[in-house]
Amino acid sequence: MKPGISADSHIVEPPHCYVDFIEPKYRAIAPRLEKNEHGIDSFKIHGMKHGLPLGLLAGAGIPPDQLRQQRKANFDDIATASWEPNARMAIQDQDGLCGEILYASVGMVLCGHSDYDYKAACFAAYNRWLQGFCAEQAKRLFGLAQTAVSSVDAAIEDFRTAKAMGMYGMMMAGNPQHEDYDHPDYDALWQCAVDLDLPICFHILTMKDHDVSTAFKAERGHAANGFINMIRGVQNIVGLFVFGGVFERFPKLKMVVAEGDAGWVPHYMYRADHAAANMGTGLEHILSRQPSDYIRENIWFTFQDDETAFESTKLTDNNKLLWATDYPHTDSTYPHSQEIIGAQMANLSESQKDAVVHDNVKALFKLPVD
Repeated sequence: MKPGISADSHIVEPPHCYVDFIEPKYRAIAPRLEKNEHGIDSFKIHGMKHGLPLGLLAGAGIPPDQLRQQRKANFDDIATASWEPNARMAIQDQDGLCGEILYASVGMVLCGHSDYDYKAACFAAYNRWLQGFCAEQAKRLFGLAQTAVSSVDAAIEDFRTAKAMGMYGMMMAGNPQHEDYDHPDYDALWQCAVDLDLPICFHILTMKDHDVSTAFKAERGHAANGFINMIRGVQNIVGLFVFGGVFERFPKLKMVVAEGDAGWVPHYMYRADHAAANMGTGLEHILSRQPSDYIRENIWFTFQDDETAFESTKLTDNNKLLWATDYPHTDSTYPHSQEIIGAQMANLSESQKDAVVHDNVKALFKLPVD
């Protein structure tokens, strides 16, 4: 099997990420690391009630029975590879990787910020910092820029800037400031994404109704029910784009659904087709094909530990499965990634295995790896 490329890894933003790289107007209120009331390092974000402790953002490899203690970790306690590019190489080598697509961590929380101008300034600062981070290992660290989507024009400029900076895709805010992503006003943005060949990437827990604060807040019952519901936000994104006709209008648009797993996708495709054919939804006036066709052709799905993803040829034979390690987050498979994915893919052919762990993500993002 080829060496892996994680399609969804993260960095933990270091203390200087926003303060040193943000435009002067926002420097005094830029996200910064401070001690909270318990003496634990937390990112203080202007306009947000609660700070963000770092411990569980860098909990990869920590045994479950030690995670409560990890919540108290300070910045100096977390793995250096979480934020230092050269230290990251040892982690990649240990976990059988030759590269990683990088998403934000603090930036996931910022996706839900209500002040879009502030959010845009923070994301621009992060993008500047991330450019330097990736430049240290340009053939193994592949950054995704962030955009606040404060307006269509601003987002288009963010896409153009990201391309010029050498970014490989765009980590999207779960909700734009105006209307929603299926509105025709955004057609210019999707055309821009197509023209620049930048995939649009939606990560779990970056939507207003399904953000980081909801991860273990169940609507009913035990807190674990909240964990089960974590993928609901990205499922809403899939439906928004498919049923809204975005892929009908832009058949070359590429979307990544990150960390939402994939085993649910065949059933979702069935339900979508059933709704279109039998429920009087009027989709025949919007779509020229079955909803599942757009899912099959325009959307890629990342996972790190989902054995159900390999139970349907609709996924294994479609080149849209993207394996990931989620390092350094708590749900990461590190340092046992190869063992886990090897066991789960035992019944796949060698070419199918190579596609899942290497070829699919390399082709999608056009990565410069051997």
